[in-house]
Amino acid sequence: MIRCAIFDCDGTLVDSGGTIHRALGLAFTEHRLELPPRERAQRVIGLSLTEAMAALAPEQDSDTHQRMAQTYKDAFVTLRGRQEVEEPLYDGILPLLDDLESRGWTLAVATGKSDRGLRHCLTSHGIHARFVSLQTADRHPSKPHPSMTLTAMAECGAAPERSVVIGDTAWDMGMAKAAGAHAIGALWGYHDHAELSAAGADAIAEAPAVVLEIAEQLVRATA
Repeated sequence: MIRCAIFDCDGTLVDSGGTIHRALGLAFTEHRLELPPRERAQRVIGLSLTEAMAALAPEQDSDTHQRMAQTYKDAFVTLRGRQEVEEPLYDGILPLLDDLESRGWTLAVATGKSDRGLRHCLTSHGIHARFVSLQTADRHPSKPHPSMTLTAMAECGAAPERSVVIGDTAWDMGMAKAAGAHAIGALWGYHDHAELSAAGADAIAEAPAVVLEIAEQLVRATA
């Protein structure tokens, strides 16, 4: 039977917090708004852009949030054109992907990034082709809605009890549980242990090196 490992991207596969904050800075400046500090801005990484803007600028109306989201996209493209986008893989991610594939796991991604942003990110690291299913904010409601996970499982042919979501935010944990999948919190990302636990994490991994063992334990327990 197929086992599916569904990864978040920002804060789980790659450390993109610095670049995200720079793009937010360009977007907020364009709209003559004060940019929240990086620590606060990182709390919304993982949400779709309009929802993230609403969380960071709650005093603005929905139309402004949508315009801010587009400005952010444009700013990210500008940074990429300047070769100023930094999205390094976290240490241990490549060995984790290798280990999962060697044990027969099917890989997928569910992210708040756009299709274009995800493609650029994965291709730059040479791992795009490793993922059978790529789900983004372009085609789904924002996390924690289960749509991305449900679609990823369907495309991979995996049942929820044979699937795990690996993510660094409460939104990832909520998305996994709403879809009936197992939820593994990635403690190397942007939300802390308490937030991941409160959102329903079945287990929390302190480093990528322990994810495979945790994933296989969770799946065996429901076999």
